[in-house]
Formats: sequence, C-alpha cells, structure tokens
Amino acid sequence: MKYQVASSLRHKGKTIEMDSAREIVTLLGINGEAMGNLSWDFVIDQILAYRKPPATRESRTEPRVTLSFRVKYRTPEGQYYESRAGGIGGGGLFIESSAPLPVGTKLAMEFSLPEKPNEWLPAKGLVAWVCPRADQYTFSPGMGIRFTEIATDIRTRVLDLVKAIQHVGQPAA
Repeated sequence: MKYQVASSLRHKGKTIEMDSAREIVTLLGINGEAMGNLSWDFVIDQILAYRKPPATRESRTEPRVTLSFRVKYRTPEGQYYESRAGGIGGGGLFIESSAPLPVGTKLAMEFSLPEKPNEWLPAKGLVAWVCPRADQYTFSPGMGIRFTEIATDIRTRVLDLVKAIQHVGQPAA
C-alpha cells in the first residue's frame, strides 16, 4: 500500500509505501525513487521509545541520587560499551547513551563509585526503560538499568552512598 504525504510541509509530495509481506516501510521521493526503508520492528521500537510513561506511576522502591561515575557493560551477544552513569540507587542505575539499547536487553556490567574510582564493582542488570533524548527528568539520553544480580556488600555500599549524599542535601536540624 502507498500513502501520499500531504499535510507535512517538510515532506509533502513524498510517499510512504508499506510492504506487509516483508514488514518494511519505504520512503519514496517526489519522483518515486526509494529514499530508505525501515523494518516494522524498528518503527514499533521507536514509537514505544518515545512514548511518555504515566506521570503518576513511580515504579522505584529504592532511594536514588543523581551522581556521575563510570560504567562498563556487555550484552549477551558480546557488544562492549564504556559510558558514564548519571544516577544510582539500590534498584539500579542510569547509563547515559545517545543510542540506548532496547528494553529487555540483559547486561553484565562493572561500575566505579566516586570514593574509589579505580575499583570496579560487578553487577548484572536489565534495560528497564529508555530515554532516547534529554527530557525534563534526565539531562541526557540513556537507559534505566534494573539490577538483576548484585552482591549484598556492593548493594550495601550503593545504599550507604545514596544515604550519605541525601543526608548532605538536607538542611541542618
């Protein structure tokens, strides 16, 4: 099926072609030339990534703080990344990334906390949500990682750090 682009000022005259057999969307130029295509999976993932979560729903049960530190992570397929984390709590952390991984991606990771930047702490996690661009909640794009495996002593260190930072931010009694 082909659909003419009529109301978009930037793309008026182009055509969107949907191939249901191959599950591909193709953009055709004004003269009918193929300008590019995307799989339906990609289009669906993009729609879901830009969807705003309900404002009243807070799924976190652990305290968290905004904090910048280093993180290394690897997918089950062996893709390796190094980045900066922008926050942490007892339940997980936020990894800054201009190309966040899909929700549900499992990660093996190591992170270093500011008090000992050369000590790498291991954990495993799952991409719980993505923020494809900076918004009012995050200052940079990235992904929220929910810890699925973290040693008790490491989790305790994270919680102690969170409590210490939260305590510093409170007014004196």
